[in-house]
Amino acid sequence: MKNIVIFGAPGSGKGTQSEKMIEKYGFGHISTGDVLRNEIKNGTELGKTAKGYIDNGQLIPDDLMVSILAHVYDGFGKDHKGVIFDGFPRTIPQAEALKKMLAERGHKVAAMIELDVPEEELKKRLLLRGKESGRSDDNEATIQKRLTVYHNQTAPLIEWYEKEGIHYHINGLGNVDSIFGDICKVIDNL
Repeated sequence: MKNIVIFGAPGSGKGTQSEKMIEKYGFGHISTGDVLRNEIKNGTELGKTAKGYIDNGQLIPDDLMVSILAHVYDGFGKDHKGVIFDGFPRTIPQAEALKKMLAERGHKVAAMIELDVPEEELKKRLLLRGKESGRSDDNEATIQKRLTVYHNQTAPLIEWYEKEGIHYHINGLGNVDSIFGDICKVIDNL
């Protein structure tokens, strides 16, 4: 079982690369963004609460996210090939909570794969995605807020996962297939 945390700033290619990993390795996928957007779309209480945070470019409270993720993770059954965590953890307390949640099930994170992309490229990608998908959070003001939150709250995770000995840096610039090739080298050697 190879549980993977795919990591990077908004627009770094996490979703695109996750799809390729799912296709090649048969991993499950938990995108916190997709889970939350689904809850918002369905008008659930969680969705209403989450919408307030997301609309302001803020992170969802940890206890709420961990309980959602545990429920989704358990839905893959006991004998899955691994799960990609996309968009979680975003803070060190979340990483610690994920480690604990997995340990309670006798599982662990095998690798944290970081997609590193320069900020100007991230902004270009996100503005383009906003035009193509109509996602309301892909506008200049919210993008800047999300990148600031990422740098302040999320980037320290790189050092945390380095200390855990499972951080892998991937250059996220270039063509999708060559980036994926670099990711496969990591996964194949786990």
